[in-house]
Amino acid sequence: MTTKFVACQSSLVYAADFHPLRGSTMKAKIRTHRDLDVFVKAFDAAMALFELSTCFPKEERYSLTDQMRRASRSVCGNLAEAWRKRRYEAAFVSKLSDSEAEAAETQVWIEFAVKCGYVRREKAAPLYRTYEEILRMIVAMINRPQFWTLTRG
Repeated sequence: MTTKFVACQSSLVYAADFHPLRGSTMKAKIRTHRDLDVFVKAFDAAMALFELSTCFPKEERYSLTDQMRRASRSVCGNLAEAWRKRRYEAAFVSKLSDSEAEAAETQVWIEFAVKCGYVRREKAAPLYRTYEEILRMIVAMINRPQFWTLTRG
């Protein structure tokens, strides 16, 4: 998806999106963190990871299972915090960096789950790739914070 964002003084950000799969230009209103494509993708991935981890052994309940779930949920939590801190570019980027780190950590836990034999590689690979997409989206926001942060007028 190619997106051009324009920051404004209100809490509303307008985006002209060209989605390569849909092949059309559309205007999206981003009012809350829940409207961010990266948040939706991260939330869905965290829920998929939760479902995947329900079949892990009980002895992993307070280790791998807990770490995977916490890291994946933290991606979303940090995105929400970043959105609320977009008045200050440094704070915004800092929370996005935290979200980036949690997404990368989630990938590590997915790799451990495969190596430990708790999940088949074929089942884990799509989720791992989803976190690659999430990471790309977060890094794009970090690299262009001026399109996301609020300007003072």
